[in-house]
Amino acid sequence: MRALPATVLAVCGLIASACGGTGTGGAAAGQAAPATEAGQAAATAPTKEAAAKEAPAKDAPPKAKPLEGKVVVIDPGHNGGNYRAPKAINRKVNVLTQMKACDTTGTSTNDGYSEAAFTWDVSKRLTKILENRGAAVKLTRTSNNGVGPCITERAAIGNKAKADAAISVHADGSAPGNRGFHVIMPKKINGPVDKVVGASGKLGVAVRDAFRKGTGLPYSTYIGRKALDYRSDLGGLNLSTVPKIFVECGNMRNATEAAKFRDPKFRQKIAVALANGLQHYLQS
Repeated sequence: MRALPATVLAVCGLIASACGGTGTGGAAAGQAAPATEAGQAAATAPTKEAAAKEAPAKDAPPKAKPLEGKVVVIDPGHNGGNYRAPKAINRKVNVLTQMKACDTTGTSTNDGYSEAAFTWDVSKRLTKILENRGAAVKLTRTSNNGVGPCITERAAIGNKAKADAAISVHADGSAPGNRGFHVIMPKKINGPVDKVVGASGKLGVAVRDAFRKGTGLPYSTYIGRKALDYRSDLGGLNLSTVPKIFVECGNMRNATEAAKFRDPKFRQKIAVALANGLQHYLQS
């Protein structure tokens, strides 16, 4: 047999080495031994911590809104069209302690910004805040271009709604040098309001404290004691069978307070403060 050339022998040696020829380590030099299937599975299996991170998070239950299930009636004082109907608003109605006009036009700033427009704007803002907090809100009027309703009807709206709290939003028209806000609460009159006089007092204090903190306005310098006033001549209070208060947000005839009431940002502050007071009472 003819001898193979040296180059052929060299190639054969290389093939033998690559195709399973044993070396001193059992694996090709410089290469790691192939992993077994079990080893590969162990290497690729996620840890418990990693699996927990990769698992889809369960949807957290929605947080309950703080005023869920509560009913609030907001009474924006007066109405923008009252001045056009003097006969209707001057009609006398029985408020149990006396006969009074069905409604009035309200006051205004010296430059003509009406109390009706102010109370309507604040009440709409307050409605939105309370609804966002889960409350069901009922307004005693739906616009600022109508007439009335009468003070007796305003009370009846709160009663029919079985409100957990009712608030009548106003601003005063006192002498220019007078300043500050005050809250009006009912007295016992041997009438339907008697059973909620105590609760109305607690509502009034809660709103008073939140209003002072939220707006920075001072207590009234001319009426009430520490911004609290008790009256028996207001039909909206006398006829209420639910806890109810009036808030006089300040004096529209005072130049400093009139300028604040003209500012939408300040009206928002007022609305937030009133909402906080109502919430504090409703959750207490």
